[in-house]
Amino acid sequence: MSRLLLLNGPNLGILGQREPEVYGKATLADIEAAVAQEVKDNGWDVVSVQRESEGELIQAIQSNYDTVGALVNPGALMIAGWSLRDALANYPRPWIEVHLSNVWAREQFRHESVIAPLASGIVVGLGAYGYELAARALLNLTRD
Repeated sequence: MSRLLLLNGPNLGILGQREPEVYGKATLADIEAAVAQEVKDNGWDVVSVQRESEGELIQAIQSNYDTVGALVNPGALMIAGWSLRDALANYPRPWIEVHLSNVWAREQFRHESVIAPLASGIVVGLGAYGYELAARALLNLTRD
C-alpha cells in the first residue's frame, strides 16, 4: 500500500481550539480522517505528522521519502522556514502547500511563502476542505 505524507507545522495540533473564527472548528484528527477517506480508494494510507519545531518537521520529511507525495501546511514557517524549504526541495515526490485561511487576506507578513515556489500547487482559504481538495489534486498529479 502506498502512503501519503500529511505534514502540519507549529500550532496546528490545536486546531478546533485555535482561533476558530480564522482556522475553523475542524480538529487535526478531523482533517486526517477526511484526507484518509479521500485517498483510500486509490489504495493510499496517510502518514500524519504534526510538530511544533522545524527540525522535527525536516526529520519527518527525510524519513518519508518513500511516500507517494505530501500535503504540507507549514503554518507560520511558510514565512521564514528556510531549513524546511531546503528539506522540501529535496523531497522526491510532488507536494502541495495547504493553508486553512486565505493568507493574502490577512496581515502583510503572511503574504509571501518561502516554500511556495517549490510546491506542485497551493490551496488556501478553503478551511479544512482545502486538505481534501489538495489530496484530490495530488491523486491527479501522481497518476501514471
